[in-house]
Amino acid sequence: MKKQILLYLALAVVACSCKNVAKINADEAGAVITEYLEANPEYKTARFNFGELKFNSDKEREELEKYRQLANEGYISLSLVEAKKKFLSKDSSYTYLVKLTDKASDLVIKQDEDRATVKVVNYELANEKPVNFNRVNDNNAKVTVTLKKNNTPFAPFQKNMDENSTFLTKTYRLKLDKEAGWKVVK
Repeated sequence: MKKQILLYLALAVVACSCKNVAKINADEAGAVITEYLEANPEYKTARFNFGELKFNSDKEREELEKYRQLANEGYISLSLVEAKKKFLSKDSSYTYLVKLTDKASDLVIKQDEDRATVKVVNYELANEKPVNFNRVNDNNAKVTVTLKKNNTPFAPFQKNMDENSTFLTKTYRLKLDKEAGWKVVK
């Protein structure tokens, strides 16, 4: 009888130890997401024109102010090529040569001959909001995080400046890799 009980107890211990359930909690999931965001940052882009640009109307003069602000911050160089000023007229025309500087290189994603795709908003993990953690099964989990919005100097060039929130909620799927641990999968 003792041998039978010891045999059942040994089998129970072996059965429990064979089931390898990976454990993860909200803090560990947040750390995995943080590591992923450092390697693959979230951002929003817009198109930015440079080269020889002509500014005529009042609306284009507002656009010129955006360029002047970037020039003051050192992200572009702005030099007047031609000014056709008409006395007491709204038909005055200004032509500027706009060049990107080295300081803007971190924000430029893609560059063509006279246009560039630039980062207008960077998203970073918000520390004040908790990670919403949902375990799907032993090897998968869904993690919803709040990313706060940080505008770059190129933010005035985005199409929709009047967005309704200062944050973004995003859900990432985590999967357990037996060698590497928990990883974000797309």
